[in-house]
Amino acid sequence: MRKISKADLSLRNLKKLIKKEFNETDKLIKNQINSDVNRIPKLSKHIINLGGKRLRPMLTISCAKMLKVRNKNHIKLAAAVELLHTATLLHDDVVDESNYRRGEKTSHTLWDNKSSILVGDFLLGKAFQLMVETNSLECLNILSKAASIIAEGEVLQLVETNNINIRKTNYLKIIESKTAALFSSACEVGGVVSGANKSQKKKLFNFGKNLGTAFQLIDDALDYDGSSVKMGKNNGDDFFEGKVTLPVILAINSANKKEKEFWKKVFNKKTRNKTDLKIAKKIIKEKDTINKTLKLANQYGEEAKQIMEGFENNPIRDALIDLVDFSLIRNH
Repeated sequence: MRKISKADLSLRNLKKLIKKEFNETDKLIKNQINSDVNRIPKLSKHIINLGGKRLRPMLTISCAKMLKVRNKNHIKLAAAVELLHTATLLHDDVVDESNYRRGEKTSHTLWDNKSSILVGDFLLGKAFQLMVETNSLECLNILSKAASIIAEGEVLQLVETNNINIRKTNYLKIIESKTAALFSSACEVGGVVSGANKSQKKKLFNFGKNLGTAFQLIDDALDYDGSSVKMGKNNGDDFFEGKVTLPVILAINSANKKEKEFWKKVFNKKTRNKTDLKIAKKIIKEKDTINKTLKLANQYGEEAKQIMEGFENNPIRDALIDLVDFSLIRNH
C-alpha cells in the first residue's frame, strides 16, 4: 500500500473543504462540452478525463469560500478557468508536437491538429460565456487579460526555442506568462465575486503569481530529474522540444569551453536524442542546477505562504498555505 505523502494530504484536505463546490464545478465543466458536432465532446472528454489536479479551479473556489462568497458565481468562474486552461493545453500540445500527456496519447495524435485547435477555440468560447454569465465586467477583464498574457508567453517561448543565450529574465517572463498568469487570475476572481477589497484582491493576485511561478519552476526541474508517471509528461520533453529552461540556463552560465560547445551543438540540432539527454543530465547534475532551480522555487513558495498568512485565520486559508507545499514537493 502506497504511503500518503504530506503533499497528497494537503491537497486532499483542501478538496474536502471545498468538496460540494468542486463537484458542482466538475459537473458544470462536463455540461459545457456538449455539442451536436460529435467530435467536440469526444475530443474534449479525452483531454478532460486525463485528469490533473484541477488546481486552478480549486484556487478560485477556495479564495472565494475563504472570503465567504454569497452566490454561485465562483462555480462559473472556476469552470471558466479550467476550460481556459484546457484550451491552452490542446493548443500547446499541437505547438510542442507532444505525443503524450499523462501517459495517454494527446488529442492531436488521436484526431488531428486542426481538430485540437478548433476544439480548443470552442472551449475558450465556452469559458468566456461563463464569465459573462457572472455579470462581472471586472472578472471578464481579469480573465481575458490572462488569456492574452498566456498567448504572449507561448509566443515568447516559441521565439526563444533552442536559444542558449536566453536571458534568465526572459525565461521568468515566459513562466510568469504561460503558467503564473492563470494561477493569479484564478485567485483574484475568487476574491472579486466575494466582494474583496483592493488590498485583498492584490494579495490574492500575488499569492497566485508566486504559487504559479514556483509550480512551473518545479516542473522545469523535474523534466531533468523526475518520474514521467508522476509528472504527467515524458521525462526530457522540454529538452527534446528545444525549451531552454532554468536548469540548462544555469548550467550554460557556469559551463567550461567543452560544455558550451555541447550546449551550442545540441540546441542547434533539429532533433535531440536520448544520448544527448543523458549527457545534458550529467552536466546538469555536476553543476547542481536542479537544486538551484528548486531553491528559487522555494523562495517563490515562501513568498506565497507569507502573503496568504496576511488573511484572517480559517481552515481554508491554512489549507491554501499547505497547498504551496504540495506544489513544491509534489513529485520530487
